[in-house]
Order: sequence, then structure tokens, then C-alpha cells
Amino acid sequence: MRRRRLYDRRRRWVWRWLGRAVLVGAGLWLAGFAVFVAVVAHATPPKPLPHADGIVVLTGGDDRVSAALGLLADRAAPLLLISGAGRGTYLGDFTADDAAAATHYAADITLGHTAASTIGNAFEASAWARLHQMRSLLLVTADYHMPRAIWLLHQHLPDVTLIAYPVRPPAMRTLLGFSTLRLLAAEYTKYLAVRSGLAGLIFEALGVRR
Repeated sequence: MRRRRLYDRRRRWVWRWLGRAVLVGAGLWLAGFAVFVAVVAHATPPKPLPHADGIVVLTGGDDRVSAALGLLADRAAPLLLISGAGRGTYLGDFTADDAAAATHYAADITLGHTAASTIGNAFEASAWARLHQMRSLLLVTADYHMPRAIWLLHQHLPDVTLIAYPVRPPAMRTLLGFSTLRLLAAEYTKYLAVRSGLAGLIFEALGVRR
């Protein structure tokens, strides 16, 4: 009987501390998430925009490619990589306006066909930057995706200056909407996984696209 009481006491103690740990972890996640949302909400391209050796745009939204082609047309950098374009994709496969711009600057544009995730984008962009011996890059992607993308690219190109050029997609125009907050929560969790170095294990376990 005494042993049983001791066992029950220890079990209650374990569950009490587990509950406290969960509450503390949730509180820290929420605090960090609030900071993440604030950073994304105020993300804008630098003004004036510095000249760079190259532009990298991560596919996933039409606004991103349009913005990158606009930067190339303005000669913000002499070369552009469209990373994650997908196999079998060509310059003429964009929207009508983008296709015209892409065709005009075809000699300055490289289509990356191998990347299927943000980690793949980082590998693809770093190989392209090294090939052209670049020292600075303009990185174009959605504002909510920028923290994770720039962190991953920095891991592969620590000596290259990365200049964030965030683009606000239609999904982010109402920050307090349920779907937007859900998108931000998922992206923040992915960002934490990448920063912790456990991204591969966590994404594989959850079946999440990286």
C-alpha cells in the first residue's frame, strides 16, 4: 500500500511538471509567434535598394516572379535565377506580361529546375551564386516565407550579402484573418524547425513539405 501511494505521488509529480513544461513551451511559442507576425507585417524592401550581383526568386506565387523580373528590368542586378521552376518549365510558361519581359531578358535569366522545397532552393541558389562568383544577392519571395528562406540561404552562402526583397501575396493582405494566421503559424513552426537544426526529422515525421 505504501509503495502504491509512493508510485501515485511520483506519477502525479511527473504529470504536473509535464503540464507546466507544455504551458511554458506554448507560452514561448506564442510570444515568438507574435514577434514573427509583427516582423512579417512590417517587412518591406530596403530604400534605396542597393545594387547586387544577382537576383534569386523562389517560385510559389505569380507576384514573386513579376517582382523579380521588374528588378531585372530596372537593372538592380545583371542576372536572375528563377529557382524551383519545375522540370519542363520554360520562360514562356509565365503569365503574358511576365513572358514578354522574360523573353526580352532571356540571356540574363536562369531557370532552376531541381528545387522542390525551400531547402532545395537554397542548394540551387548557392550553386548558381558560386558559379558566377557573386558576393551579393537580392532574394525575392513572399514576406511570410522570407525569414526561413534567407536563413537557409545564409547557411549555404555565409560570405554573400543577402538583401531581402519581400513580396506581399494576396493571402497576406488580411493579417488577422483565420486562414492567414493559420498560414503564418505553419510557417513559423517550419522556421523554428529550421533554426533548431531538426527540420529534416520533424518534416519527415509530419509529412510536411519543406
